[in-house]
Amino acid sequence: MFNPGMIFKIKNAWTTFTNNHPKFQPFLMAAQGQIVEGTIIEVSILTPAGDKINTNLKITASDLELFESLKGMAK
Repeated sequence: MFNPGMIFKIKNAWTTFTNNHPKFQPFLMAAQGQIVEGTIIEVSILTPAGDKINTNLKITASDLELFESLKGMAK
């Protein structure tokens, strides 16, 4: 079942997130035109204690289809 109130809650949370991290959305906008099949995305997490974990993923055609679907939902 679709909950319209959840959309409002997510929108407010995204606004707070982008206010807290103003460089992230421009990064995503710049990156979106660069991501093609075969692109490798790396993610690194560094905790306040200094622990670090990394991973990466290679973008597939089905990943690109998912991204396009998600972009369509945002409109």
